[in-house]
Amino acid sequence: MNSIADHHYMAQALQLAARGIYTTHPNPRVGCVIVKDNEVIGEGWHRRAGGAHAEIDALVQAGDKARGSTVYVTLEPCCHHGRTPPCTNALIDAGVRRVIAAMVDPNPEVAGKGIEQLRSAGIDVATGICQTQAEALNPGHISRAQAYRPYVRCKLAMTLDGRTATSAGESKWITSAEARSEVKRYRARSSAIMTGSGTMLADNPLLNVRMHEINDIHQEIDIQTIEPPWRIIVDTDLGTPASSRIFDIPGPVLVACVNENNEAKTKLEAKGAVVKVFPEKEGKVDLKSVMRYLCDMKINEIMLEAGPILSGAMLQAGLIDELILYVAPRILGDRARGLFSLPGLDMLAQATDLDIMDIRAVGVDWRITARLRASQGN
Repeated sequence: MNSIADHHYMAQALQLAARGIYTTHPNPRVGCVIVKDNEVIGEGWHRRAGGAHAEIDALVQAGDKARGSTVYVTLEPCCHHGRTPPCTNALIDAGVRRVIAAMVDPNPEVAGKGIEQLRSAGIDVATGICQTQAEALNPGHISRAQAYRPYVRCKLAMTLDGRTATSAGESKWITSAEARSEVKRYRARSSAIMTGSGTMLADNPLLNVRMHEINDIHQEIDIQTIEPPWRIIVDTDLGTPASSRIFDIPGPVLVACVNENNEAKTKLEAKGAVVKVFPEKEGKVDLKSVMRYLCDMKINEIMLEAGPILSGAMLQAGLIDELILYVAPRILGDRARGLFSLPGLDMLAQATDLDIMDIRAVGVDWRITARLRASQGN
């Protein structure tokens, strides 16, 4: 089979994998296409954690025709027992001739072992086709395995002169309804949404995901069964009021603090929050410790929606992987609030350099997607 066909079928597998964008975490999003005699005989995708993996889903559809086939899968087949048996065993038992994986699984429990097992069984295995696209589907899965922390997107809405709110703190709404609708999709694909105590006090946000308002949910998904993301509040001294709206809707809430005020803790825990004390760094919560804890909790992707203090601290700590900046065609002037609080930055050489990955129109606004240069990330 030629490389053009290989890319074609892998592209189909990637489209299938994307159907799980909102539902599979903490598992990776994976799609699979099985081909024999230039005909697709099986398709599958991983719908949710604990459910059938993409390969099994496709093998069930292919049935006995799978013998002698080529399997296109967006991630190296698993070879270990988790909630489900290894996919490598199922592929071997089905008698497939060839397996093409877009990328090697960085999970240490797999990390090439699945490929080795398939090859030992006489199956021809290749990797690397559409690898960049496959990696883009699972940045959190990769980050947890390689950097031992979740992948963090920082969303900010600003005016053309880089302001996020008026000098009095008014910010609703700087950007258009179209931009705000797009943010809901970023939230929905995240395992957690993170903010700071300043935002809690100023805006009293819900930080929720209204799945029924997202218009790209695949029809096979029952949105009522989708678990809400964690809401994470970084709150050094536990100043978040127990009356905050965030505690009135379903979903886990983690409050990360340093100084454990027992009275405040009791009130927050009575509202269902998990209050956890983290190490202190320069009088604030050690954000790297928070990230390691969230990695252990199998949080893949975090949407950071915070004010300039927490956003700036995350940036300076090298904990932001991707910036999503919505730019509105407005000007608020130099007395309005800026994007990041970056104390100690006095020289141009201290600036954080970014690589702009994408710029596009969203309604009347513009969305800029940027990443920290590799040399500056931690």
